[in-house]
Amino acid sequence: MSLPTPSQPSRRAMLRAAVVLAAALPLAACASEDPLAAQAREGNNKNYIAGDGAVETYAAEARGEAVKVTGTLYNGTPVDSADWAGQVTVLNFWYAACAPCRVEAPHMKELAEAFAGQGVQFIGVNVRDEQATAEAFERSFGIPYPSMPDKDGSVLLALTKYVPPQAVPTTLVLDKQGRVAARVLGAVDKGTLKALIGDRVAEAA
Repeated sequence: MSLPTPSQPSRRAMLRAAVVLAAALPLAACASEDPLAAQAREGNNKNYIAGDGAVETYAAEARGEAVKVTGTLYNGTPVDSADWAGQVTVLNFWYAACAPCRVEAPHMKELAEAFAGQGVQFIGVNVRDEQATAEAFERSFGIPYPSMPDKDGSVLLALTKYVPPQAVPTTLVLDKQGRVAARVLGAVDKGTLKALIGDRVAEAA
């Protein structure tokens, strides 16, 4: 029986190396994934309280009055909901360490870009973070729209009828009159939110 030369690995050694490589690949893939986003996909609600993605829509005749929200964006620009008339507004409540917020962030980015120029504005409402943390999150995910801080809970208080304080993320879609037309508790499904926004765009002012 001939033995393999030092320059020619045995078949057994080659198979062993292949098995080691195959085992390492999934580990490498997992290491590159956002750990908080992975946690949210597991659905165990560890370290946060969030909704289950439930969607609620409100018929035009049941929407009540326009919301009243004021604040200041992280960049210093004042915010007043009285200026939102005539456009659809998407309010997304979030914070950086919120696992489902990280899951939905790419969807929010894509939808904000898809509806640009169609009379739709996106505004984030950060319920917990300091400015540096919030802006680092926005850079990481390429969020194209601004956010305002709400550590004092003033925006949550103004919208307490629609946004449970412990259910973050929550996303509200306001119609062209500034009234809440739809609500998503938990991470948004991209297709669902796209339809909710599209319906509001199609409505008469």
